[in-house]
Amino acid sequence: MSTSEINVIGIGNAIVDVLAHTDDEFLQHQELEKGGMMLIDASRADKLYELMGAGKEMSGGSAGNTMAGIASLGGSGGYIGKVANDKLGTVFGDDLRSAGIEFSTSALVGGAPTARCLILITPDAQRTMNTFLGACVELSPEDIDPEFIKRGKVTYLEGYLYDPPKAQEAFIKAATIAHEAGRKVSLSLSDAFCVDRHRADFLELIRKHVDILFANETEILSLFKTDNFNAAAENVRAICEVSALTLGDKGAVVVHAGDSLEIAAVAVESVVDTTGAGDLYAGGFLHGYSTGRELAECGRIGAIAAAEIISHTGARPETSLAERVRNSV
Repeated sequence: MSTSEINVIGIGNAIVDVLAHTDDEFLQHQELEKGGMMLIDASRADKLYELMGAGKEMSGGSAGNTMAGIASLGGSGGYIGKVANDKLGTVFGDDLRSAGIEFSTSALVGGAPTARCLILITPDAQRTMNTFLGACVELSPEDIDPEFIKRGKVTYLEGYLYDPPKAQEAFIKAATIAHEAGRKVSLSLSDAFCVDRHRADFLELIRKHVDILFANETEILSLFKTDNFNAAAENVRAICEVSALTLGDKGAVVVHAGDSLEIAAVAVESVVDTTGAGDLYAGGFLHGYSTGRELAECGRIGAIAAAEIISHTGARPETSLAERVRNSV
């Protein structure tokens, strides 16, 4: 195994995305909460897949998307996530490696199939996600290679993965190894659904183990059980070194020490699909952070990456993010 440094190592749910366009009536008929993320079982996944019609299949997962963004920016990335020893698992790994991302987590044999996320996109570009976790939940501390983690300047933890106890143990193990090696640890809250389920544990995780936090407005308000964004920003300032709080088309606020930086959103001609916007913002920000950029520049790169992803269907870049950053100067 190589001993070279890696900009960012992501740990998350290894998922294959299936994206299809639909309308509000379909969501209502299926009793789906628009814009949210719902965990579903295998039976529901099969039924919904049948009803949603033709879809576009591609490797996804929140942290996987973030790593794809870092690779598109020219950074080095690594990934830890559990797939099954099946066709979709092979596709997922091949996609990461073809982008230059190191991925060597052992595949699950004889258990649940590789996870998939059924993403329904309405005409207003909102995405409603229905996730069958499958093999993802089998990630364990044994999948955390200490020597691999030590190579990463930043270890990035995906909040979506926090449900299984073994995954929680894996997070703590990875964060502890990273900090003992003088590295940084980052966490994405992922979804208000996750925050509602794990609020107390997330707060403890942030206080003890997280240096860089990513959250959107809904997630950070939920974390501190408030409807006042400024109050939430002050609360997170007290427990985390750097927090990047995204506000959709209003941009983002980067909170650190005694300062708050307002980062403008990058305008796009047409918003097609918001799937992965937060993932790519995190990718752009962490690429900047891991290459020594100022926080304002990290936020700007994040905004550029998010703008690219919402201009087309799917949560992986379709054009070179590195080129977009160069052309924006």
